[in-house]
Amino acid sequence: MMREPVFTGACSAIITPFDESGAVNYDLFGRIIDEQIQRGVDAICVCGTTGEAATMSYVERMRTVETVVRQVDGRVPVIAGTGANSTETAITLSKDAALAGVDGLLVVTPFYNKATQRGLIRHYETIADAVDRPMILYNVPSRTGVKCAAETYAALSRHPNIQGVKEASGDFALIQKTRELCPEDFYIWSGNDDETAPIMLLGGVGVISVAANVVPREMRALTHACLEGDFVTAGKLQLKLRRLCEALFWEVNPIPVKTALAMMDRCEERLRLPLCEMEPGNRERLWDVLAEYGLV
Repeated sequence: MMREPVFTGACSAIITPFDESGAVNYDLFGRIIDEQIQRGVDAICVCGTTGEAATMSYVERMRTVETVVRQVDGRVPVIAGTGANSTETAITLSKDAALAGVDGLLVVTPFYNKATQRGLIRHYETIADAVDRPMILYNVPSRTGVKCAAETYAALSRHPNIQGVKEASGDFALIQKTRELCPEDFYIWSGNDDETAPIMLLGGVGVISVAANVVPREMRALTHACLEGDFVTAGKLQLKLRRLCEALFWEVNPIPVKTALAMMDRCEERLRLPLCEMEPGNRERLWDVLAEYGLV
């Protein structure tokens, strides 16, 4: 029986707003979630890279996941980032996120340890054996120093709880080989906003998106054009969004997207160290790009 993807289309890799004391601003978070859903996102990903999960305590991370599940209230799927470079920690995070009611798990490759491909397979299979939620692998070698091979995806695709991968390697040869080696119900999601249309042309089913925090309707329109097979429209939308997608990565994510949302009066510009405020020159350029798009 073919597995259905936990979501298709545009999933917002949602920011985590902080208050002046540095704590999570749960009231504002609820309003941001509602706005994202009202503007058409197909899913919410909480406690990912964009959500600054690496700076959160365990208790804070779980409370944030619970808050999102409660606020979303079944309107769209909720995916929680539960990856760690310790397999045991990733299992604990994944189990507790499942208990909180998430619909899926996003599990990044174990950073710093630089596991072998055999180690990656054992890491992911051990986590997947311990949970009862669909799991999305997350391949982002620019951040982790580890890269999955297509053969690794093929081995992992046989596990009933491993549903696919968020691909942020920028390696289109890898994506093509993955599509060739893996079954149809091993799904691929874009992990880079500026590669969404080409990845979906190669069989991807959506994007886990930073840009959706800023332009949720546009990211939904782009992905749904792809899902409908209208790649001419999707290509035009991808090109139209190029400058914005580029600007949101002028500095390490989520510095630019939080700065952009603050400029749009959607949140306070508060990040947790070691992330800090955007460089003045980049800030001015970002304002200009947002103005181009009529966002400020």
